[in-house]
Amino acid sequence: MIPFNKPYYSGKEKSYIAKAMETKILTGDMKMIRDCESFLESKYHFKKVFLTNSCTMALEISALVVDIQPGDEVILPSYTYVSTANAFALRGAKLIFTDSKSNHPNMDEKLIESLITDKTKAIVLVHYAGVSCDFSMIQNLAKKHNLFIIEDAAQCIDSYYLDSPIGTLGDIACFSFHETKNIHCGEGGFIAINNPTLLEKTEIIRNKGTNRTAFARGEVAKYEWIDLGFSSMPSAISAAFLFSQLEKIEKVQKKRLRLWKNYFKILKPLQKSKQIQLPFIPKYASNNAHIFYFICSSEIERNDLISFLDSNGIQAVFHYQSLHASPYYKSKHDNRTLANADKYSQCLVRMPLFYDLKTDEQEFICSKVIEFYSK
Repeated sequence: MIPFNKPYYSGKEKSYIAKAMETKILTGDMKMIRDCESFLESKYHFKKVFLTNSCTMALEISALVVDIQPGDEVILPSYTYVSTANAFALRGAKLIFTDSKSNHPNMDEKLIESLITDKTKAIVLVHYAGVSCDFSMIQNLAKKHNLFIIEDAAQCIDSYYLDSPIGTLGDIACFSFHETKNIHCGEGGFIAINNPTLLEKTEIIRNKGTNRTAFARGEVAKYEWIDLGFSSMPSAISAAFLFSQLEKIEKVQKKRLRLWKNYFKILKPLQKSKQIQLPFIPKYASNNAHIFYFICSSEIERNDLISFLDSNGIQAVFHYQSLHASPYYKSKHDNRTLANADKYSQCLVRMPLFYDLKTDEQEFICSKVIEFYSK
């Protein structure tokens, strides 16, 4: 079986973990955690990075940081992972789901302004497959209506909007280092703060609502409970694992981009014959090769394709199910039809894409996709 995903290993994870273990202290804001944060700040120019134990936790921190209260409205895409919505639903927010674009799973920026009310507190972006939303339009809306921009950038390491790294243009950005991501530490993430007015509060919330980090710097005589908060830091072992991967990010990206482009090239005739719709990359966005997907003509066709590939030893998968139509939220939705989000839920299929995928394996996958459509 060719798996959908196989986690990347740099080869230095064990030695870096051993080095972290030698310190005898594996919890708290330790040097290995700060090394990872400094690397990300230096390479991608985030104002401030706080490593977390998951992207989900980073999103939950962001909802507290911008002070989401019961009744506040948050605009977000329906086609996304449940963590995007959960973080704000947990604070009592009313979720206003937005449809996707016809040519890309990202939320349709043109629909956002019509959904803004005097209760709207934030716009939550999801850059699907590491492909940026149109920031210029969203920034103008946020400025006009005095809204926070929070980016669910789970899939976006090493992605760009024009010349700016994703995660540097919103107030807050949340990234994932889950093992399915380009680089990872099994389970992990970080929150990037670009709005300086949110920095101190984030530091407190991230550390159980205390000023313990300020205490460690010698800025206060004792640490106390200041605000609500989370136990959100990863261990030094996770950070050591991650740092070994951060050092290899350019190598990883080069290989993944080659695989992504090869998929596109081989399968392009199927798009020309209008049998599938290949990924669309806007001119303002880069491609970090996190996901290679395409759109089938129907849910039946998509499911038949997945079954056909599985019978040939290939694990292909579908992705998100529209949150506005989910069992939990369906009765709470305002009955707007979000046709594009539903289309991607029903018709999008993802191909295996990981660092160790061999050229002959990829060619075999493509040959079976072409065989399916030649019937």
